[in-house]
Amino acid sequence: MMSFFDFSLFAKGGPMMWVLLALGLLGLVVFIERALYLHRGQIRSTAFIGGIKNILAKRRIVEALTVCEETPGPVAAVVKAALLHADDDADAMRFHVQEAALVELPALERRLGSLAAIAQVAPLVGLLGTVLGMATTFLAFEKDYMAASALAHGMWQALLSTAGSLMLAIPAHLAHHFLAGRVRAIVRDIEWAGNEMMKYLLTEYRGAGPSPAGVEGKG
Repeated sequence: MMSFFDFSLFAKGGPMMWVLLALGLLGLVVFIERALYLHRGQIRSTAFIGGIKNILAKRRIVEALTVCEETPGPVAAVVKAALLHADDDADAMRFHVQEAALVELPALERRLGSLAAIAQVAPLVGLLGTVLGMATTFLAFEKDYMAASALAHGMWQALLSTAGSLMLAIPAHLAHHFLAGRVRAIVRDIEWAGNEMMKYLLTEYRGAGPSPAGVEGKG
């Protein structure tokens, strides 16, 4: 097991390997934090909206608001915005629902750019390590033309820097793609929940009288 953690090969990669290691640790921390945050923020929207509708059917809007406050995630925040403006017309309700959604979106996308930047910068760091390794090789040849160890040292540095950068960039790209997919799924849930809640409040919750029909006509 100790041979697996032998850093002798890592050290042959030169100084850029430490830069890649730092980027890798940073990317891992960002990925874990974002994955946990998005996991907490994604709820079963269909079941949640169904429960809110059941509460509203009993005319317990305060209880519905309490459920939204106790439920984490942007879907509950958007539904809460709709409930707070349940008596407004369609345009006003839509404005507040969209405003609540816009407030939640930056929190969902936070630090995804950092992960994408790590995936893009890692190959450049590896390329710099490769160039430095080749420069080390030629410098050694200039001092001692026949030194095979000088050639091996420079080539190790060049190859390991390239390999290390690819080993970091590929998982970073996949991690960014995975998290971006989770964000898109939550955004779809937000849009669906907001529209579903508005439709319910403007029709079934207000009853089938002439007033709701008039409000719908404005939307």
